[in-house]
Amino acid sequence: MESMNILRVDASMRRAGSRSRALTDTLIEQLRETHGSISLTQRDLSDGVPFIDAPWIDANFTAPCERSSEQRAVLARSDALLSELQVADVLVIGSPMYNFGIPAALKAWVDLVVRAKESFRYTDSGPEGLLKNKVAYIVLVSGGTKAGADIDFAWPYLRHILGFVGITDVRLIASDLIGIDRATADAQARSAISALGI
Repeated sequence: MESMNILRVDASMRRAGSRSRALTDTLIEQLRETHGSISLTQRDLSDGVPFIDAPWIDANFTAPCERSSEQRAVLARSDALLSELQVADVLVIGSPMYNFGIPAALKAWVDLVVRAKESFRYTDSGPEGLLKNKVAYIVLVSGGTKAGADIDFAWPYLRHILGFVGITDVRLIASDLIGIDRATADAQARSAISALGI
């Protein structure tokens, strides 16, 4: 059986005691059991991810054949992150909800991989995503906000931006309202993960 390429992106700034990391561990194991053979690339955003700046923007909007060695160096990290996403069959993002949205590090990762002519392109009929035929799982943990509620700006954003680059099969595994009822939230998330093997 051909190995499934999985890119795991952890956005929690906590390593110990992180609910999103624990649930993402469980999801990865479920995908391994279901598929049988996986190749896993892990990207931990708590290690640090740069924000785009003026030199990055200038380099990104310079034609590849015209980029200086300095500009290529500026884009090297972005190129590496984008390459990880391009070769993945499955994207797994584990993230807490910070102040009703995604962590700054996850937004920085998005900014580095959502690039015109690389992960999407403009056409006469509008933008077209170039990262097609992939599945994304979003493991989202929140303390007091219901996933999908009007004040949840994390899940709708991630679903939209992934769809923008062509990943339209985006599945949510929510462990929400853990500040109110942690046991129920955890049980619901684990039940959703277990159902993937059916």
